[in-house]
Amino acid sequence: MNDAVKSVTEHKHVYRVEGFSCANCAGKFEKNVKQLPGVEDAKVNFGASKINVFGNTTIEDLEKAGAFENLKVVPEKLRQHTSQAVQKDNIEEKIPFYKKHSTLLTSVLFLFFGYLSLFVNGEGNIVTTLLFLASMLIGGLSLFRVGLQNLIRLEFDMKTLMTVAVIGGAIIGEWAEVAVVVILFAISEALERFSMDRARQSIRSLMDIAPKEALVRRNGQELKVHVNDIVIGDIMLVKPGQKIAMDGIVVNGYSAVNQAAITGESVPVEKSIDDNVYAGTLNEEGILEVEITKLVEDTTISKIIHLVEEAQGERAPAQAFIDKFAKYYTPIIMIVAALVAIIPPILFDGSWETWVYQGLAVLVVGCPCALVISTPISIVSAIGNAAKKGVLIKGGVYLEEMGSIKAIAFDKTGTLTKGVPIVTDFELLNQQIEEKELLSVITALEYRSQHPLASAIMKKAEEENIAYAHIRVEDFSSITGRGIEGTVNGTTYYIGSPQLFSELFVPDFTQKFKDKVKYLQNQGKTVMIIGTKHHILGIIAVADEVRETSKDVIQKLNQLGIKKTIMLTGDNKGTAEAIGAHLGVSDIQSELMPQDKLDYMKQLRSEFGNVAMVGDGVNDAPALAASTVGIAMGGAGTDTALETADVALMADDLRKLPFTIKLSRKALNIIKANITFAIAIKFFALLLVIPGWLTLWIAILSDMGATLLVALNSLRLMRVKE
Repeated sequence: MNDAVKSVTEHKHVYRVEGFSCANCAGKFEKNVKQLPGVEDAKVNFGASKINVFGNTTIEDLEKAGAFENLKVVPEKLRQHTSQAVQKDNIEEKIPFYKKHSTLLTSVLFLFFGYLSLFVNGEGNIVTTLLFLASMLIGGLSLFRVGLQNLIRLEFDMKTLMTVAVIGGAIIGEWAEVAVVVILFAISEALERFSMDRARQSIRSLMDIAPKEALVRRNGQELKVHVNDIVIGDIMLVKPGQKIAMDGIVVNGYSAVNQAAITGESVPVEKSIDDNVYAGTLNEEGILEVEITKLVEDTTISKIIHLVEEAQGERAPAQAFIDKFAKYYTPIIMIVAALVAIIPPILFDGSWETWVYQGLAVLVVGCPCALVISTPISIVSAIGNAAKKGVLIKGGVYLEEMGSIKAIAFDKTGTLTKGVPIVTDFELLNQQIEEKELLSVITALEYRSQHPLASAIMKKAEEENIAYAHIRVEDFSSITGRGIEGTVNGTTYYIGSPQLFSELFVPDFTQKFKDKVKYLQNQGKTVMIIGTKHHILGIIAVADEVRETSKDVIQKLNQLGIKKTIMLTGDNKGTAEAIGAHLGVSDIQSELMPQDKLDYMKQLRSEFGNVAMVGDGVNDAPALAASTVGIAMGGAGTDTALETADVALMADDLRKLPFTIKLSRKALNIIKANITFAIAIKFFALLLVIPGWLTLWIAILSDMGATLLVALNSLRLMRVKE
């Protein structure tokens, strides 16, 4: 990292912002902040309601930069040391509805009296005009302030359109309609803010999961300590029914922990000594003593929240298109409105009053609120919903791409299988020794081995309570690539591959025995033989156990229309084909090195375009990077998976994959529907100009209706179920 980049990074400050009413306001705030003295750069995350400021400035200057929006700015981290003074993640206080919208309610009241005066005193009465004027000024003060500033700076956005329309309407004496337009626009903005807050709430709910205090044992005393004051190495005590406040390792106790908040798993997970536990999860049964391994800002839940909020700030392709479109759309609408106002009177002897009114209505109907809000609410809602169900999607671009995936490649070990070998078959073939005695000899030999399959035999011995510690092994040695040998009570035993016993020329290694070995290998099992130079004593088959859910997931993906599912593995062809056939994948690629996986993913991408790769986020990093979307298994507690993957399945649960594709497709459909509807309703409203039927009422109602329907349609993504 060069010195310039390092300097900017060191001066990065993150603030939470309250008061964004629209995406356009957020963009304007960002632009203003960039112009502040001492600020090198700034980036607003509208979805998360945050701003990253690179450089040095004050909160007062930041609030002045957005003063026209009544913004409140609060540092994201207020490192206070009492729970009362700790900065709450949701900085917006609970304010009663009538207080929060008192200005709007007052404006509506004046509008009501204005119409009352209109019926009693008539339209030209000064009292009627003043009542409508008061309603406009009270309800639209913020609108006018911003709109007039924009006009002075020649900046054109939706508030500029509305301000010009209102001023024009007042000039031609349409006080009643203009007052209604101002109030409806204010209601539209309030609804927009409410909808965005509802979407953001899905992330705020994650922030409230972890407790702010924990019971910690220090110097023989048990103390309630704020999470900011807890250090690595502290021992935290968690009682039944309490939430775990910090990440750590269990050093004493046994319990079942509900990890749904982190992983989306509904079934509690058993925890005992040396198991990891995560902040925000619920201890259901026993008392746990946990050694803290991470500071509060580094816990898994903190990382998830941070990554989800960053994801909301990443513009999806649809959102980037809308932002660019809106930039040119607003000035074009102003030109169209001007042409509507002046061409009919000049060329066709139309009424100036009628056509200026129509031009003003075009300005109002052209307000791009619904269009601009159509994508952000959808993305925030979908990403928030996914996070609550244990799927971390790192950005709007990946949310969109997941919906257009044509092929999915799976790494076998640890993805389609559990990644832990188990003994599937153990058969005694010689009656000279008892089964338990032979198993104890095998375990004693394997105990000294470094082979990955030795763990499977050790586990089987533990399950069957086989004693082996008393067995003395002499002359133990490893036969590279073949197996192991060792002497027990004067007899030399060999454990290894069929090839080893073929080379030893053991008499029992007959064709019939070879067929038995082949049969087990065809089932995807690794076969080991135990014997001496004179006899084969037994046969052991070990396999990496297939996940119970893998077959069902492959079927669901096929039903969703995924054209190709591929299993990638370094295993031999026989084992790979046995497992692949059982799972029902459409293609099997075996005996692959990491470079081979990378080359295959490139080939797959050239064939299908959008492809996904599912792996563990570490060993499969090159192939994950080569895919359109890299999906990591087991994001919870795996920093590498969280940081490197585009999508992380937190619970190590493949069943979340069909849900993610379903959610992504629904999000894509809703975004397209929102954009189409927002443009169509404006197009049809503008057609009313031709017969002269477009009114300010119809214009603002079409804009407000479109904004409301688009927001409600987007919020449906929060309710998509697995």
